[in-house]
Amino acid sequence: MGLFEIDSDKCRRDGICVEECPMRILEMKDASSAPTPVEEAEQRCIRCGHCVAVCPHGAFSLSEMRTEDCPPVRKGLLPGVQQAEHFLRSRRSIRTYQEKEVEREKLARLIDIARYAPTGTNSQQVKWLVVNSREGVRQMAGQVVDLIRHMIAGKHPLSERYRMPGMVAAWEAGTDLICRGAPGLVIAHAPKDYMMAQTDSTIALTFLDLAAPCLGLGTCWAGFFMVAASQWPPLQQALALPEGNACFGAMMIGYPKYRYQRLPLRKEADVTWR
Repeated sequence: MGLFEIDSDKCRRDGICVEECPMRILEMKDASSAPTPVEEAEQRCIRCGHCVAVCPHGAFSLSEMRTEDCPPVRKGLLPGVQQAEHFLRSRRSIRTYQEKEVEREKLARLIDIARYAPTGTNSQQVKWLVVNSREGVRQMAGQVVDLIRHMIAGKHPLSERYRMPGMVAAWEAGTDLICRGAPGLVIAHAPKDYMMAQTDSTIALTFLDLAAPCLGLGTCWAGFFMVAASQWPPLQQALALPEGNACFGAMMIGYPKYRYQRLPLRKEADVTWR
């Protein structure tokens, strides 16, 4: 059995799948024939499922992605432009968390949503590391503080810019300005030699970020942690990522202690039209 399966009874020969295929591996011999794969189509196919998803007649399947296994788009669940704008503008970076731990099931649900984020040529190479305990997150934050101490001692130019001595003083006084005392940390990692690793990981974490409030959770990008994970060997050893992989993004997560009540303003968009 081949990769492509077309139900000739359902197919209307409209050529939609041919036009939408990103790899251009489908063709129609003539107006009366059903779409057929071109030479070496199976080797070139990236298994994105566009052909299955776009067919309005449910005629197209892949051997590993049957049309009946792909839920239909439910228009009633899609937001209008006002709803989408309000939802996106209401998103906040959460830096103050409740003492409550985050249920593993909720974290798994968010990652399950995030795995649908687009990736380069549908490579799906983003993987996840979840630190799901406040103490575990604090240990990771402590590794970042060690890097900051190292930068201060070496008079790194960023030390004063980011007021790093104050961050160390806060840490020593019991206040975590690295991971903000979050009960969870979600890390996206991918192969170092994969060209789209940074982009794919960022998009996947953004999916998770936007989905989190729907489960009552809040997130914040862990910028200092991400910098340390890219250059501080002790933290890299603590992460113990698979050989050849690196951290390309990290996000604090937990239950927000406070609820935001307004949509703050931002600068006007700086746009150049051509």
